[in-house]
Amino acid sequence: MAHQRQPIKLYLFGYNSLQAAGWIVAIFMLLSNLLSTKSIAGTFASAGEIIWILQTAAFLEVVHGAVGILPSGVRLPFMQWCGRTLFFLVTAREIVQVQDHPSLFITFLAWCLIEVIRYPFYALNTIGACPPWLTYLRYTMFIPLYPIGVLGEMLLLYQAFPYMKEKNIFANFFAILPFSYYNVVQVIFVMYPFAWIKLYSHMLKQRGSKLGKRQEKKKK
Repeated sequence: MAHQRQPIKLYLFGYNSLQAAGWIVAIFMLLSNLLSTKSIAGTFASAGEIIWILQTAAFLEVVHGAVGILPSGVRLPFMQWCGRTLFFLVTAREIVQVQDHPSLFITFLAWCLIEVIRYPFYALNTIGACPPWLTYLRYTMFIPLYPIGVLGEMLLLYQAFPYMKEKNIFANFFAILPFSYYNVVQVIFVMYPFAWIKLYSHMLKQRGSKLGKRQEKKKK
């Protein structure tokens, strides 16, 4: 059975390592633009496309849960993927007026800081080589970074609402429906804090479990 799981472990190590490398490049590009221009102007131009690619590829994590490669299930990974990809990144790509706004910089920076910890943790954990300090960072840094990211995401959507309504993005797709993309995002905007609280509570429980086990091992 262990032999059968070796290709899966190798695949997961490769996937998480590539994501880690991609997010390191993304944060480098984001901060390089900030330092070179001394401005957040150009936030999307500097890192938007690579973040779009990385986040789109993250749909594989939903697949991993669906096929049983990982015990994460489908619901929480899908909620997170939908939130980031379908609403925030799509909005930023389609509405140029918000691409240089501070809310997008805050969102991208928080995402990058979260992922340059999360993906190395997953990669090294897959091969049983994760150092304790990385485990601690994985289950601690989300405490400030998740709320900061969500604040940026919601500000981005709020600021995009007038342009979204005026531009009527994805009008062709929604033409046969009794509502627009703007209406969908309004509903998401109202529901998102409740969905986020659920995810955040889940992470806090995981933190207690993972770091609690680590303390018990130290005592032994």
